[in-house]
Amino acid sequence: MTTGLLALIFDVDGTLADTERDGHRPAFNSAFSAAGLDWHWSEECYGELLAVTGGKERMRHYVQRYRPDFHCDGDLDALIGGLHRRKTAIYLERLRTGGIPLRPGVLRLLREARAAGLRLAIATTTTPENVSALLAAAPEPELAAWFEVIAAGDIVPHKKPAPDIFNLVLAQLQLPASACIVIEDSDNGVCAALAAGLRALLVTVSSYTHDQDFAGAALVVDQLGEPDAAGITALAGDLHGHRLVDLALLRQLHADCYGFGP
Repeated sequence: MTTGLLALIFDVDGTLADTERDGHRPAFNSAFSAAGLDWHWSEECYGELLAVTGGKERMRHYVQRYRPDFHCDGDLDALIGGLHRRKTAIYLERLRTGGIPLRPGVLRLLREARAAGLRLAIATTTTPENVSALLAAAPEPELAAWFEVIAAGDIVPHKKPAPDIFNLVLAQLQLPASACIVIEDSDNGVCAALAAGLRALLVTVSSYTHDQDFAGAALVVDQLGEPDAAGITALAGDLHGHRLVDLALLRQLHADCYGFGP
């Protein structure tokens, strides 16, 4: 049986960057306005809609839940698809202009993991274009090439909280769940990871997820942290004396979950 930590699997939206607050919500609203729709997602409304995974699915849920009287002259799926494409273009432009930075500690941890020879992967329901643009805008040349697997978008039958995307990543890495740590920010991500057998699970809460239920996560923190900043806060779990999430803490977390030596 494989022992020891070999790979880190990252979510994207809310985990690598606070994309929901700073990117996706305003991009949705701009797309709605450009299409002549009177839809507008407030911060509170969008927080509720995030319980539904996937942008197209979110719009469909919004119509069913909040706008049941909405009349579509044509095919609703076609309208939603067009809105999503427009929203993605708006969002990507914001990414390209540096409007959505990586969260504190993300690049530091990626550099540390890569230097130690750990394999890196992404498991997300956002589109591949969104992932590529975010990584391309980061202050690290060729960051996307650091990730051995980037599993994104509609490449699996069911999105989080189903385990499909994590099962795909594990298959492509050819690793068991016990060789990996997942870094997530949402309860849907936690449910998906646990259902895939990924018990070494770190949550770094984002602006829209701090009140969610992360039962089953090994450690929940407010952020990954930087050496020159105030120490991070553990909302659940044990920091083992660490002031930030570094590779030593991840190895300890992994050992706690699977009983391997750190």
